[in-house]
Amino acid sequence: MSGSSGMTAGVRTLLGDPKAAIRALAWPMMVAMALQTLYNLADTIWVAGLGADALAAVGFVFPFFFAVFGLANGLGVGAGSAISRRIGMGDKAGADQVAVHTMVLLVAVSVVITIAGVLGAPYMSVLTGPGPVAEMTTQYAQVIFYGTIFMLFTAIVTAILRSEGDAKRAMYVMVASSLVNIVLDPIFIYVLGMGVAGAAWATIVSFIAAVVPMVWWLFIRRDTYVSVPFSGFRFQKAVIREILSVGLPAAFMQMSMAATTVCLNVIIMLVATTDGVAIYSTGWRVVMIAITPLIAITTAVVSVSGAAYGARDYLKMEIGHLYAIKLGFGIGCVIAVLTFIFAPQIALVFTFSEGAAHLYDELVFFIRVICIFYPTTALGMFSSGLFQGTGKGINALIVTLLRTIVLTVAVSYGLAVVAGWGLHGVWWGLVIGNVIGSMTAFAWARLYTKNLKKGAAGPGAQTSGPA
Repeated sequence: MSGSSGMTAGVRTLLGDPKAAIRALAWPMMVAMALQTLYNLADTIWVAGLGADALAAVGFVFPFFFAVFGLANGLGVGAGSAISRRIGMGDKAGADQVAVHTMVLLVAVSVVITIAGVLGAPYMSVLTGPGPVAEMTTQYAQVIFYGTIFMLFTAIVTAILRSEGDAKRAMYVMVASSLVNIVLDPIFIYVLGMGVAGAAWATIVSFIAAVVPMVWWLFIRRDTYVSVPFSGFRFQKAVIREILSVGLPAAFMQMSMAATTVCLNVIIMLVATTDGVAIYSTGWRVVMIAITPLIAITTAVVSVSGAAYGARDYLKMEIGHLYAIKLGFGIGCVIAVLTFIFAPQIALVFTFSEGAAHLYDELVFFIRVICIFYPTTALGMFSSGLFQGTGKGINALIVTLLRTIVLTVAVSYGLAVVAGWGLHGVWWGLVIGNVIGSMTAFAWARLYTKNLKKGAAGPGAQTSGPA
């Protein structure tokens, strides 16, 4: 690419003012994720209508589903980071090679996960023993894993679109997918009498609905900036290594959160019953809904940081990061206040059925405690995004492991089991682990940025190519 030749509007935005780029890339993802949030809300409400056993079944599958989706997002982040850096360097051919190698990885990984997930589904609820929860868990899990390739394709292609500054088309497919899921949930669960398996089938069909337009844009119409040239494809270890250097740590970040969920489920079962798992899995959906705007901004931080890093413009990278932090902190404060005030109404939405009504009081308590860490979430989330955008996936992984496995699980166990606080100890452990982990990530990101700027300004500094 020379000059502005071949540039799309998205690429020009990506390479322009970092504050404007953050806003331009974040708002379409906020809209898309808001619709996904609505889908998650509707999904949980319809499943709640089946009773506490159904909620617990989904809760047992959730960490495994989250791990698969985390791997998909990880590969997407790895590809998107590498593509945005190459765009910053003006290397379109290199960006295309990253895209085609990512597609090859997608197919290989999908085959492995589908086989392992379908065969392993009966063992996902071993803590409960035989019974209705175990049966529903198996039904839900097997359907979810049948759709692995569609989940991975959707996550990776939307990441590629965001990496070239085309957040709007990523938004379109995510919105369409969410609407399809919202419509199909009650039909599959109740009208067709498929129960909890119907919720899983609605999810898979919604991913297929997202795949169709993306295949059209990438392989038929071919009007994206980044193309996927399979003809003459030659495997390059260096490209795979570049994708995985960020993608694997990003996937492990997601998986560590899934592992944390498994560990917390075990801790909950030590101090409570499957009702505790239902409260946690349902309450955590509320958390994911609440931090949706912050997740959207993170996707923008990855792309903007990567492009600025590829261009060796570390001041622009810093400006984008700090602007995102200020924006996210303010949003987090507003969301925390609103969720605290309206916790009773939120909890009622998930406990309206006779089978789930007894979860109400504890769910209200969970929502009001957990919202304490929302304002600091931006510090950790956006700092991890900066590390990922600049190719430092291990840095992002380390601070995530500190927050999840080291702090959250350890503090939750200490408070719930050792100190005897029960379920409330788990909830407070989640807050403490997230706050300390986020502050640590932010401090490390600031030090990293300052060192980059200092090195670029120092004697003998390179004038081109990434540091």
